[in-house]
Amino acid sequence: MPKRVDPDTRRELIADAVIDEIAVHGLQSVTLARIAERTGLAIGSIRHYFGNNVRELMRFTLRVLIQRAEQRAPTLSEDPTTRIVDVITFTAPTSEQERKENIALVEYRVMGRADAEIGAEIAAASAAAAAAIDPLLRAALADRAIDEQALHRETLLLITLVEGFSLSSALAPTPLHATDVRAVAEAAVRRLRDAYEPLPKNQEA
Repeated sequence: MPKRVDPDTRRELIADAVIDEIAVHGLQSVTLARIAERTGLAIGSIRHYFGNNVRELMRFTLRVLIQRAEQRAPTLSEDPTTRIVDVITFTAPTSEQERKENIALVEYRVMGRADAEIGAEIAAASAAAAAAIDPLLRAALADRAIDEQALHRETLLLITLVEGFSLSSALAPTPLHATDVRAVAEAAVRRLRDAYEPLPKNQEA
C-alpha cells in the first residue's frame, strides 16, 4: 500500500507549490491546474482542501509564509548589540528556499495594496516585526543618551534595512550571502551606538 500522507503535510506540499509558482511566474499565474501539475496531485485533491477557490489557497499560503518567517528563530547572543545583528542576519533570505519564500512575500505585499484582507495580514506581520525590534534596540542603547523620538526613528531605520534586504533579494537571481548581510548589519548597529553619547554610569537603564 502507498504511504498515507497526513492532511497537514499535503497542505504544506500544496503551499510549497504555490510559492514555487509565484517565484517563477508571479501571483497571477497561480491556478488550481498549475498547482496540481507542480504537486503531482489530482486537481480534485486540491479542491478537497480549498474548494474551487484560488483565493483561499492564496490566503493559506500567505499564512504559511508568515508562520515560517516567525518560526525561523535564531540562537541569539546574550549581548544586546549582537542580538540585533543576529536578528537582521536571520531575517535576510540567504538560502534558495528563503529567497523563493521572500519573493512570494514581496508579491503578496504588492497584492495587499488592492486587497484589504491580504493587506491587513501583511500589515499585522510588519507591526509584529517592528514590535520585536523595539525592545532589542532599547537594550542595545540602554547605556546611551537617546530619547523616545530618536528611538522610534532608529527602529524605523532598522526595519528599512530589513525590508531593503528583502526587496534586493527578490530582484536578484541568487540568495544574499549571510556574511555580507552580517557585515552590513554590524556596521549599521555600530553607527547607531556611535551616534549617541554614553550615559553617566549612574544613569544607565
